[in-house]
Amino acid sequence: MTYTFRPRGVCSQAMRVEVDDQGTIQELEVLGGCSGNLQGISALVKGMDAREAIQRLKGIRCGFKDTSCPDQFARNLEKALEQNR
Repeated sequence: MTYTFRPRGVCSQAMRVEVDDQGTIQELEVLGGCSGNLQGISALVKGMDAREAIQRLKGIRCGFKDTSCPDQFARNLEKALEQNR
């Protein structure tokens, strides 16, 4: 299943993640934001269980912001998975 998110409160503009039937992240693409950091995060979560990625990334902050691109990814992925149960 492919999910597309519009993050809020961060520099990135859109996120698209593909999760297979076993709950494994197959691909993460991010539009905008800090290119190198987001490419690194995308490479790290590829092949990871979606629930584990959520647990690891949720709550990360960027500077003085209450959220970050990894946090927005985790929160939106969590919502999408709950809606598709």
